[in-house]
Amino acid sequence: MADRLIIFDTTLRDGEQSPGASMTKDEKLRIARQLERLRVDVIEAGFAAASPGDFEAVKAIAEAVRESRICSLARANDRDLSRAAEALRGANAARIHTFIATSELHMEKKLRMTRDQVLEQARLAVRFARNHCDDVEFSPEDGYRSDPDFLCRVIEAVITEGAGTINIPDTVGYAIPELYGEFIADLRRRIPNSDKAIWSVHCHNDLGMAVANSLAGVKIGGARQVECTINGLGERAGNCSLEEVVMAVKTRRDHFGLEVGIDASQIVAASRLVSQTTGFVVQPNKAVVGANAFAHASGIHQDGVLKARDTYEIMRAEDVGWAANKIVLGKLSGRNAFKQRLEQLGIQLDGEAEVNEAFQRFKDLADRKAEVFDEDILALVMEEQADHEPDHYRLLALAQRSEMGERPHAAVVFEAGGVEYRAESDGNGPVDACVRAIESQLQSGAELLLFSVNAISSGSSESQGEVSMRLQHAGRVVNAVGADPDIIVASAKAYLNALNKLRSKNERLPAQG
Repeated sequence: MADRLIIFDTTLRDGEQSPGASMTKDEKLRIARQLERLRVDVIEAGFAAASPGDFEAVKAIAEAVRESRICSLARANDRDLSRAAEALRGANAARIHTFIATSELHMEKKLRMTRDQVLEQARLAVRFARNHCDDVEFSPEDGYRSDPDFLCRVIEAVITEGAGTINIPDTVGYAIPELYGEFIADLRRRIPNSDKAIWSVHCHNDLGMAVANSLAGVKIGGARQVECTINGLGERAGNCSLEEVVMAVKTRRDHFGLEVGIDASQIVAASRLVSQTTGFVVQPNKAVVGANAFAHASGIHQDGVLKARDTYEIMRAEDVGWAANKIVLGKLSGRNAFKQRLEQLGIQLDGEAEVNEAFQRFKDLADRKAEVFDEDILALVMEEQADHEPDHYRLLALAQRSEMGERPHAAVVFEAGGVEYRAESDGNGPVDACVRAIESQLQSGAELLLFSVNAISSGSSESQGEVSMRLQHAGRVVNAVGADPDIIVASAKAYLNALNKLRSKNERLPAQG
């Protein structure tokens, strides 16, 4: 494995721990299929013991994905490990990823365990996991802030018990690249059986160095697995970004001397799918997948690129999937063309009836919009599949009036639990008027934390708009999106979708950072 870097994607587990980023089983399955198309080596599908919903999601992904190894996280106890093993039973290739904290701070304040107790529990957990699965990964949580002497004892013991991958997490994003790389190199030198395992890195972005730390762990420390997420999604400031690590290794092969199995042409598709599913918009200047990643505004830069592309571009936009998303459909496109495009986008619908319903939505959108882009198709398919879930709130009709110098007014008709409501309200703007109208009937008590609008197809004025809203109520935070050529309609959809998520009783347990 010395010349190959394993890409371990944890979008569906650690990425989902971002406030409001929880996904349904169907949403997770859709993303997992795209990760398989991306040729991710290991997909951490979730934390099977966290909830019945997460168990079912891991189980469904394990049964559906054949080309990537499927992994479930598990705390170092028999219950978690048994649930992980059960969820992974149908996988073509499975991995159990178990962890326990090893820093003095975590052991004393969180676990309230002694060093010897932690060592013994780690050892027994790996032994138990190996009895259920041939591939076991071990992570000492908050490993980078752990005492190196104690960490060496723990890692040597779990490798002896059969852990094939050792991950050193920078759980709180405290590391500095050179120091982190040397930390891993030192552990590998000091541990007698370190050569019996593949070493992995898992870095958070609290200081903006997750990618740099991960690459230092690879180059200096000798790690051969990077744990990362699409778009750098993750709690707090996020995780190491998959697209940035992959393209860094591919672009600077002269420096790293490593191969990756990723199909980079699928990167943009994966980025957009995760963004639209979670409601976390990708910033325009985000490396590799941002809308401006390959844009040149400076006259000097434009002149250089026109004369020779490599004057200002170190990689081609097509190589990461930008060119692949220029094919458009319109109102004259037939059902077969639409169905073929779904297959190219990695979207699998259940049966002809669901395809027909999605196609009808596509035709309705095409009547209002001259060109329908891939992003539009993703949005309408997500809406179509969401409609098969028992949504309590649903938008039926909306009318709004907004004139300069006059207070905006909105009239909204929506359904709540099968009962139709009509409401009107003024507001500081048309979106505020819509939200006030809905709240005049529901009085949900939800607090709006975030509101953003993004053009999800071309940059023209007829682009379909996607609105993301983040709501908080009674300690729960949810993200939801709404898409429509009319931004006000999209806003009302997003608000009601967020209320549906708040109403859901699916709770999640905290896992490893």
